[in-house]
Amino acid sequence: MRKYQWHHRLMTGGRTIAVLLSAGCLAISGSYTAAEAVNSEGVQTTAGVVADVNGQPKASLNGPKSTVPTGNEAKGKGTRQTRSRVAIIIDDFGNGMKGTDEIFSLPIKLTVAVMPFLPTSQQDAKRAHERGDDVLVHLPMEPKSGRPEWLGPGAVLAKMTDAEVRQKVEAALENVPYAIGINNHMGSKVTGDPRIMGIILAVCKERGLFFVDSKTNYRSVVGQVAQEIGLPRVENHIFLDDVHTASHVRKQMRLVQERALNQHYCVTIGHVGVQGKNTAAGIRGGIEDMKNTVDFIGISDLVKEEWKWAPKPTLP
Repeated sequence: MRKYQWHHRLMTGGRTIAVLLSAGCLAISGSYTAAEAVNSEGVQTTAGVVADVNGQPKASLNGPKSTVPTGNEAKGKGTRQTRSRVAIIIDDFGNGMKGTDEIFSLPIKLTVAVMPFLPTSQQDAKRAHERGDDVLVHLPMEPKSGRPEWLGPGAVLAKMTDAEVRQKVEAALENVPYAIGINNHMGSKVTGDPRIMGIILAVCKERGLFFVDSKTNYRSVVGQVAQEIGLPRVENHIFLDDVHTASHVRKQMRLVQERALNQHYCVTIGHVGVQGKNTAAGIRGGIEDMKNTVDFIGISDLVKEEWKWAPKPTLP
């Protein structure tokens, strides 16, 4: 195991402050896979602002409040959904990372994002499925900055031809059983490329899958391209473990609760990895705080309910 320390700057009050982030990178056949995509792609502050690696503000994740009725309002309008919903995605499974057992012991339904072609990829996907969790392929995709070896095997690169991109996506889907969708591992360069995302999303549509944009790039074209071809626009709202302490994760969970109550749902991402046990501990504490106000559901349930997703695969 080799550990790397990454420094990022977060915007606060118009000034930048240095924040130390820890990421674990594990050697596999001479390459390394980043334990946490958020570290190399961008981080979220507790104020809900994404900053890039140069400390420049990217985008507010708080956004305008939804007009979707919640709580008693929803009930009064005859809406079946009377409680807000939270979908927690945990990235970077597939390499026997720290925190795996602790995450799987959480008393809620999760969405488990598994990197392909790694030692425990199939084992982790099967374990998640048997637990009743949703499974995503955590597809390695080229970032704007960072060393290619951080991506791990099977990565989609911007220089690839259309045929090569399709082959990479199809191979990854074949390698991770039970997958009901894809989300991006790193990928700030690729998620801004309409050509490549068009191919990836076309494969999703053919197979009756959807794509969750981790939002490592605020100029991402994923949502726009998805809508153009008839897929739901599903995006991450909050990173839980941009700072690797249980107390910070629990604080982020309070932001998740606030957003869910305001907008009726929230998608959030955490990670297994070097500090995966801290992430699990923070989530567990957050669950205890939130259990009376929100429902924790899988991302597929949320997509079906919120976007009325009814897949029509064209492949057998």
